Amino acid sequence: LISVWDKTDIIELSSFLIEKNIEIFSTGGTMKILIDANIKVTNISDITKTGALMDGRVKTLHPKVFWGILADRRKKSHLKDLESIDATLFDLVVVNFYPFEEQAVENNLNLDEAIEYIDIGGPSMIRAAAKNFNHVVPLAAPELYNDFMDTFNREVTIPIKTRKLFASKVFKITSEYEMEIY
Repeated sequence: LISVWDKTDIIELSSFLIEKNIEIFSTGGTMKILIDANIKVTNISDITKTGALMDGRVKTLHPKVFWGILADRRKKSHLKDLESIDATLFDLVVVNFYPFEEQAVENNLNLDEAIEYIDIGGPSMIRAAAKNFNHVVPLAAPELYNDFMDTFNREVTIPIKTRKLFASKVFKITSEYEMEIY
């Protein structure tokens, strides 16, 4: 699942994933960039059965997305729940956030305009992936993509130590993001 504001190196990462026969799900602008680069991608709305709602505020905040990220694959009850709503398991979540400080603060937007740059879905998805690092690899910044690709090329399965490192970076990045908004 790829949904990024900062598109740095996203084509390279996505091309790598396609070469490894990994299906990519995406949203709006990210999906358009990938399609324009001839990268096969599935719209997240094919899973949720809804498009972007509330002027784009809601795209990924959906049980089929979050259950697919949060499922503990060791628990039959989690897998049964997924099956009950025809949800998809996600192995990798690549997300970065709306640039609140760059867009809202530096452009001195009024409060009503500024709040539109508070990302809700992105931080929620990447935190869910970080919480479930045993089963999902969370990548919250372009500078992590090469580490992921190098590790995947060597090991195919991302080691738990590396997953924990990626997850810890998520919580650092999300806390810094919250401080910017604060």
